[in-house]
Amino acid sequence: MLSQNDIIRWIKTSATLIAENKDHLTDLDRAIGDADHGNNMDRGFKKVLAQLDGVKEKDIGSILKSVGMALISSVGGAAGPLYGTFFMQAANAVNAKQELSDTEVADFLLAGTHGLINRGKTKPGDKTIVDSLQPAVITLKEHIDAGEDIIEAMRQAVIRAEQGVQETIPLVARKGRASYLGERSAGHQDPGATSAYLILQALLEAIKSH
Repeated sequence: MLSQNDIIRWIKTSATLIAENKDHLTDLDRAIGDADHGNNMDRGFKKVLAQLDGVKEKDIGSILKSVGMALISSVGGAAGPLYGTFFMQAANAVNAKQELSDTEVADFLLAGTHGLINRGKTKPGDKTIVDSLQPAVITLKEHIDAGEDIIEAMRQAVIRAEQGVQETIPLVARKGRASYLGERSAGHQDPGATSAYLILQALLEAIKSH
């Protein structure tokens, strides 16, 4: 079971990993975007952290909703609405819950992923966040449904997310700023898929320290 404290730890660890990788994310975005993904994500998670104290005693759905609203209001480009929608839809799936079973963890991540996909009108292969997020969350769900421990299931999900990041390199972007480059977008790692991997890595670290 994951508690509110575990979710808070996830969000704080996400902010830390984003901050540590800010320059890397910006470098990736410089090749195929506006060179602002790292700074935008770091700014967004700093706003999330500033608001956490006000919601840390609330239910998990309220915590996640606060994260989503902060990201929507502070992260520029496509990432703000997409990640904001991810957390908002995840929040709806666990509304009023004080703790989450392993199955509920997979389910709220799936709900968030579906919301992001619907908002972005994107799919795997478009060279976006979805290319690491969706296969990772599906992997998590499969391993949990098979009865595996949440730590091992999440570890497998993170491995799959990292594979998804690498799989974006040869892809031609079909969405966002990178799509303007056409064939020239091939050969570059997608920054959004990379930040999604970092957020899933943060969840693994939070679960391991549970």
